[in-house]
Amino acid sequence: MNQVIDDYDGIAQAVQLYIDGGGEGDVSKLKEAFHDDARMFGHVGGHRLDVPIAQFFDMAASGPMNSAGTYRARVVSITQVGDAAQAIVAEDGCWGSASFVDFFSLTRVDGGTWKIASKTFAHTGGEIPKM
Repeated sequence: MNQVIDDYDGIAQAVQLYIDGGGEGDVSKLKEAFHDDARMFGHVGGHRLDVPIAQFFDMAASGPMNSAGTYRARVVSITQVGDAAQAIVAEDGCWGSASFVDFFSLTRVDGGTWKIASKTFAHTGGEIPKM
């Protein structure tokens, strides 16, 4: 049972690093959360964003999601089987008014560390600033 709790905590920690790093524009936290080869997929403002995660790091650094002081996020669910996991996060107040639902795929690497391998998102409302 301890392994199940440790795995859940490791997955939640990686996702929290994303939440904190994206909200603050802290690229060091984002780099700790994501696998080096991670990608991001989604559709926003009439454009597809299917990009290496480094492009998200650049966006976060230039415009943290909490720049208006309204950002909040909540982990909605975590599911884990062996070395694979999925987490769903709801976000609102991004850059003032934008909302998203994020689907993260995570993998266990380097003897136990959980890393986000991909982020797929749905823009569910609000305005996106020009970046």
